[in-house]
Amino acid sequence: MAPVTDVLVHTGDHVRKGDPLVSLDARELTANRDHAAAAATAAQESSAAADADVAAAEAHLELARATHQRIAALAAKQSATPQELDQAVAGFRAAEAQLRAAQARRAAAAAGEHAAAAATSAADAGLSYTRLVAPFDAVISERRVDPGAMATPGLPLLVLEDVSRLRLEVRVDEARASQLQVGQPVEVSAGAEGADATVGWTAARITEVARIDAASHSFVVKIDLPNDTAVRSGSFARARFSGAPRSALTIPAAALVPRGQLAFVFVVDQGAMARLRAVSPGATANGRVELLAGLADGDVLVLNPPPALTDGHPVQAARLKPDTTTAGTGAGATAGGAR
Repeated sequence: MAPVTDVLVHTGDHVRKGDPLVSLDARELTANRDHAAAAATAAQESSAAADADVAAAEAHLELARATHQRIAALAAKQSATPQELDQAVAGFRAAEAQLRAAQARRAAAAAGEHAAAAATSAADAGLSYTRLVAPFDAVISERRVDPGAMATPGLPLLVLEDVSRLRLEVRVDEARASQLQVGQPVEVSAGAEGADATVGWTAARITEVARIDAASHSFVVKIDLPNDTAVRSGSFARARFSGAPRSALTIPAAALVPRGQLAFVFVVDQGAMARLRAVSPGATANGRVELLAGLADGDVLVLNPPPALTDGHPVQAARLKPDTTTAGTGAGATAGGAR
């Protein structure tokens, strides 16, 4: 936790990897860093003193060893007294003990130096948290703090978007789970929701398939979009998956009559009268709408019905070729199956 001292970017700014973004109050962490640096310096001096003690102990041991060897040689020739030999032996053993003690102090000093270095590294790491930098080339999409706010763990300060790597997330029903897998090619199209996009499909690839949600009986498919896809983050897009064909009842989109949240069509009965009928539309593709309920194969519809057309109005039916659209009250089309 630390107060925010400066925010160096604004919403919409483009930043490069490593650019500074936010500065936090670093006084306490700077003091910790200085304390750790001083402790590291003291540990280095202690280590140097321990090295000097070891060198002195080694020199003293060499002298005690040489003295012991000379006295032992003289004692073998009866030229030195037993007391002198005992003193030489005791001095040699004492020098060995002093060397071992000096070596232990040097090991302790080295350990202290390593601990001080680790504390310095930890202080440096803590101090680095006070300067937040961009982790990648991005655009600042949200700025959620201003100078004076308190930065706490888990609280977002900025939102960055890598616009060069956009991903489309599509929720797919459980029935298609066996047909999709990672690496499978798909087609995507960006555009306004509800638009009849017949062009602009580009190739993409599935990068992740989530587990099925038991509550909604669906799962999320993640698709990496090409780098040149002209779409902003958060926009609507479509995905088109290849799979086994199926039969469906479709009608020209121009035959639908939306009224509020409902959809209707005008069906021409045997008496050449236009009858308003409620339908349940499904997916739209290539200018035709799949109907889930409301019509049967072979029903004759009114294409582009004018606003003045009402239920029971007489019309003149004309059978047209599939996917043909003709304006006017008298234009008609037949509902038919498609694969």
